[in-house]
Formats: sequence, C-alpha cells, structure tokens
Amino acid sequence: MNSYERFCFNLIGRDLKEKRGEFIKLRNDLVGARMNTPFEAYLATAYVSSVIVGLVAAVIIGLLTYLLRVPEMITYRGAVPEFLYALNDYKLLLGTIIITLISLAIFGGITYLVFLLYPGIRAGERRRNIDATLPYAINYITAMSSAGITPAEVFRLLGQSTIYGESAVEARYISRETDFFGKDLLDALRTVSQATPSERMREFLQGAVASISSGSNLTEYFRTKAHQYTLENNQQQKTFLETLGLIAESYVTAMVAGMLFLIILQSVMTILSGDSNPLFLYIIIYLIIPFGSVMFIILISSMTPEV
Repeated sequence: MNSYERFCFNLIGRDLKEKRGEFIKLRNDLVGARMNTPFEAYLATAYVSSVIVGLVAAVIIGLLTYLLRVPEMITYRGAVPEFLYALNDYKLLLGTIIITLISLAIFGGITYLVFLLYPGIRAGERRRNIDATLPYAINYITAMSSAGITPAEVFRLLGQSTIYGESAVEARYISRETDFFGKDLLDALRTVSQATPSERMREFLQGAVASISSGSNLTEYFRTKAHQYTLENNQQQKTFLETLGLIAESYVTAMVAGMLFLIILQSVMTILSGDSNPLFLYIIIYLIIPFGSVMFIILISSMTPEV
C-alpha cells in the first residue's frame, strides 16, 4: 500500500470488513490482477477518492455556474404552478445548488465505478497475456523438465525469465508460496491455480497437480499441453484472420463506399435545393466518418490477440 491508500484505510477501512461478502467479484479481480492492495484498503480508497473527486468537481462546476449565471440563461415559456413564480427571484441560487449536487453525484459515481472496474480490466489484460505466452512458457518448462530439473526448480527458473510475460509472474507466485510460506509444490500449485485469472493457466496447473499426485510422467504431461496450446493458438489466429477479413469488407462497404455515396447524394441535393448550409453533409464528413473509423479501430484492437 502507498501512503494515500494507508490513509484511506486508517480513515474508514477498518469498518469495511463486513462488506467482504458483498464484493466477491472485486476481491477476485484484485487477486487476479495481482494488485498488492488489500480489499479493505482498496474499497476505502474508492470511497474516499469518490467523495474527494465529487466535491472538487462540484465546487468548480458550481462556481462556474454561479459566475457565468447559467441558470438565468434558461428560460421556460410553458405553464408552471403558481408557487414557482415566487422562486423565480432565487433562480440563480437554486439552479447553482441543483447543478452542484448533480455534479457531485455524477463525478463521484463515475470515480467509484472506475475503481470497481479497474481491477477487472487489469485482470483481463493479465488473462490475455497469460493465454498468449503460456504455450511458449510450457515449451520452456518441457525443455527444463526433460533435462532432469525438479518441478519446483522448473517453475522457479520460469519465474526468473523476463520473456514470458505474465506466465512468468504466475510462476514467481508459485515459488513465493514454496520459499516464503513453506508450502509444498502441490499446495503452491493449487493456490496459484485458484488465483490466476486465466482458465488456461488454471487448467494447466490443476493438471500438473493431478499428474504429480498420481505419479505420472510430468515431462510427458508438459509436452502434451504444449502441443495442445500451440494447436489452439494456431486455430485462434486463423479465426482472427477470417474475422478481420470480414471486418475489412464491412469497413469498405459502410465507411468507404457507403459514405462516398451519401456525400455525392447530399452534394447533388444541396446544389439542386440551393442550400448554402448543408448541415447533413457536415455531419457525415466531420462526425460520422471519424467516429465510425474510430469505432472500427477500437473493435479491431479489442479483439486482436496478444503475441
């Protein structure tokens, strides 16, 4: 924990232990993301930060609202109850208070939501990295095991490697369980398999536990899993390329040919109508095309497997 998280924990964190059952997903995400902040400290930081951000945003927006006299710019010409006419003289003050409270709720709520979602996002990133590097890590493990190195030392060597990403991080946690907490290898593998965010890594570690417990050939198990995950990666890449080709065709159809057709059609209609302000044409050029292109970029980026 850093000093700010420690301050938040000392402020309200000790009263949040009874909330552990209400935030099971958050606790699992914190473990899967390998964030070193305890649950109570993280939740206390979320609460305190939400209040601080909400208050700061509310004060700033409230001051701007009052100084710019925004409520007085709003004019309602419909019928209203009689008692609202008496409040018209206080429109600036009441409008500022309402906008300030709304700003407090919005910015505080967004900050709290970000704190709740962030561990899950980090855990998802780790999961993708583990799934991408696991076949290569298992090949490394297989080579070490074939050389006669003990399983515990194999995972320790994998954890010391810098080229296998988050798979090496999970191996370091296995070594931590055995070296610092005195667990045997089977208990360490079980502990890490329950905490890892990757289904592939969990399956692999649980299979290793079963193989060691039954006295099977662990090296042969490593070799089989390496071959399996390599085939799965190849199939995943093939599926991704096929999907990418479909997305490319959709982009050409919708964002190139479709937009070009709309631009030409709107230009002709503008000339025929003599309109000097073709609003829809501006919307196509400056809003729809850039926004649509960004959406395609985000889509491709989100579905691209790590390598």
